[in-house]
Amino acid sequence: MTSEASIPDQDPSLPSSQAAGPTRRRAPAGAAVLREDVTEAIRTAVFEELAAAGYGRMSIEGVARRAGVGKTAVYRRWRSKLHLVLDLVSAVAVQGLPAPDTGSLEGDLRLLYEVSSRALRHPVAGQILPDLQAEAARNPEIREALDKALREGQHSVASGIVKAAVSRGELSESVDEELALDLISGPLYWRSVVMRSPLPTGYLDRLTAATAAGLRAMQGSGVMQGPGSGA
Repeated sequence: MTSEASIPDQDPSLPSSQAAGPTRRRAPAGAAVLREDVTEAIRTAVFEELAAAGYGRMSIEGVARRAGVGKTAVYRRWRSKLHLVLDLVSAVAVQGLPAPDTGSLEGDLRLLYEVSSRALRHPVAGQILPDLQAEAARNPEIREALDKALREGQHSVASGIVKAAVSRGELSESVDEELALDLISGPLYWRSVVMRSPLPTGYLDRLTAATAAGLRAMQGSGVMQGPGSGA
């Protein structure tokens, strides 16, 4: 197992006497030096453990075993499995999706759907997202983190698509952005994550055309922008 100490990791190719020589800079007494490779190994192990066991049966011991580290290495970074998963979800949100910039509304939507569907088809994502959704119904902290991840990930990209379309004159400034984001993000997520149905041939093209038409129709339907417009 990979181990860590309260001083920086020594180069295993050097004799212990040389590694601990006077030129070796020590960390302050009691300070743990957290190796990034160990942190990444733990994060990878969390994904695998969540996919294999689910949040309810996931354990720090299982994560440590998959990562090839001791439990202490995990607890140095996160005080519980809840905080470990919350950190992981937040990290995924920060990474987000690449913002499409094809020069047209249909092109941006199509690229977004292609990238998103590929990510949602990944077996690990297919196992983890439904499980975390179920856990979110019982745990408000997970629900908040998951909502934040979806909002900062998918919705931030969708918002960029709407703003770009407005700037090009493809959509009116009066479009209800919140409703537009739901229209862009909802159908693919529903089909891939909630229903977990395979996408038939040509589905992304049809979804792109339907979404673009819906966004344009929204401008002339009397739908007003703002939170007070809904019933």
